[in-house]
Amino acid sequence: MSANTPPNAAELRQVMFGLGLAMLLSALDQTIVVTAMPTIAADLGDPQNLPWIVTAYLIAATVVTPLYGKFADVYGRRRVILVGVATFVIGSVACALAPSMAALAGARVIQGLGGGGLISLGQTIVADLVAPRERGRYQTYFAAVFVTSSIAGPALGGLFAQYWHWSLIFWINLPLGLAAFVIVNARLKLLPERRHPHRVDYLGAALLIAASGILVLALGWGGVRYPWRSAPIVGLFAASALAWSLFAWRTARAEEPLIPLRILGLRIVRDAILSSSFGLGGFVGLSVVMPIYYEICGGMNASDSGLTLIPLMVGTVAGATLSGRLMAHLKHYKAPPLIGLGAGCLAALGAAAMMSAGARGALLPLNALLTITTFGVGAMLPVATVSVQNAVDSRDLGTATASMQFFRQLAAGAIVALFAALAIGGGRAQLLEDLKADADGGALLSSFRLVFLALAICVGLSFIFLARMEERSLRGERRA
Repeated sequence: MSANTPPNAAELRQVMFGLGLAMLLSALDQTIVVTAMPTIAADLGDPQNLPWIVTAYLIAATVVTPLYGKFADVYGRRRVILVGVATFVIGSVACALAPSMAALAGARVIQGLGGGGLISLGQTIVADLVAPRERGRYQTYFAAVFVTSSIAGPALGGLFAQYWHWSLIFWINLPLGLAAFVIVNARLKLLPERRHPHRVDYLGAALLIAASGILVLALGWGGVRYPWRSAPIVGLFAASALAWSLFAWRTARAEEPLIPLRILGLRIVRDAILSSSFGLGGFVGLSVVMPIYYEICGGMNASDSGLTLIPLMVGTVAGATLSGRLMAHLKHYKAPPLIGLGAGCLAALGAAAMMSAGARGALLPLNALLTITTFGVGAMLPVATVSVQNAVDSRDLGTATASMQFFRQLAAGAIVALFAALAIGGGRAQLLEDLKADADGGALLSSFRLVFLALAICVGLSFIFLARMEERSLRGERRA
């Protein structure tokens, strides 16, 4: 492969493998920690600050995502993704060696600073190498990465914590990160560097970091550390709203804003971001709260409830794979995800109806309905991503892709908080106490009826915005 010729299929697969490893680092680290948290608290002490293990990473990863996109446009994709991988590995080593909870939380910030851009950068590099007509099917490889992390992460975290040592959940990133660094560097340095003369709006970046960081912090603390209506949470939301207002002011006046108005001004970009944010947020929220239902209604342990989630994850990948591959062959490529989202919305309503009917133990039909919903969400994701990349100029490719990922992460955080509040109210312990006094499980069924109704609304909004989205011809396509 030379710098003047596009990669062939075999070379592209090698690039995809390296990018998949890089993205796996970020995706896996968001799931592998959860099952090891009780063991970490027992070892390091300070259990009241245990949520910071998740919150610190989430805040750091979310706030740097738009910066990675801008830096990739300015300095080149290879250089920036290698910095991200190296930073992530350094943070992982610091996590593994952390002697206290405070040190672990600080190391998780370093991890987040590295991992925040790996997913959007991987999608951007594929967009550089593959024409939009063929790009959808390559997005399915990334969907497989997320499902692998969703399934393997909790299992590995529990295994390492129970039989060896919790630090292995971080040490495992060392060989994975080194392999990703070597493969990505070896393959991408043979490709021409794609750079564009941008200025980085550091004031806008600081305001965006403050706005999104405070918002994620409020969503992470609300209902867990403080009540939702408490002064600290209300104050955080107010501070975030002020920072967002200042960021909007800066965006309107900066010579070259962090997220250019020429990107956000495109209706196709706005509709795609909104559709994918509601759809993906609903999926992530569902995956977080369903183990509670499985454990209480099905009498499952944590490991078994994780395995019961596999059909939901597989449904997402199947939908993304089918929709992504059909994009290259269909003139109206929105049709498959619209059909999937429509069916998914009806399936979510069906799940809510089951709760209303008191079908507490019908796990198999409930899982079948929810799998239909996740299939529809999966079918939407590659179409939304490719549509955004197809609509913007090449100079904005990294910025636009990172912006979409940024808003998806924010939406996922908000919807997870909503679903958790609906599912467990004042806390899981309180829910369990209610169930002990309620033999027919009415409290749980009522809670999850609201969860499934909220899921139906999210999927329905995803359908509406995707239906509104302009269906442009994909560059590089050949249709009769």
